[in-house]
Amino acid sequence: MQHLPNDHPQTGTPKPTQDTIHHAVVDVLRSIFDPEIPVNIFDLGLIYNIDVKEEGDGFKVAILMTMTAPDCPEAEFMYADVKQMVGYISGVKDVDVQLTFDPPWTPDRLTDEVKIELGLL
Repeated sequence: MQHLPNDHPQTGTPKPTQDTIHHAVVDVLRSIFDPEIPVNIFDLGLIYNIDVKEEGDGFKVAILMTMTAPDCPEAEFMYADVKQMVGYISGVKDVDVQLTFDPPWTPDRLTDEVKIELGLL
């Protein structure tokens, strides 16, 4: 079997890149839903930043996120879900999730699709 330069030498599958890891992180975040609002946390606008850096033979993912309110009762569970689920992505060696309330979340952060779905547009 001939391997391309970016293929994994043993499996022949393409090695992850910063771009493919970033896309995988977004896909994972779209699978995590706010338990109080039936919308995924990415389209809800709770994710402020995703930073993917190559480190050795893997990638470190740093995520800056917020909650809809500082006293959100589900904050601890959503934080843990993000860290755990992103950590399952093949090629991710470390996940750092930071929670912030600056700037505070507002409904303006919702995607247009979600605004339409919730009747806000």
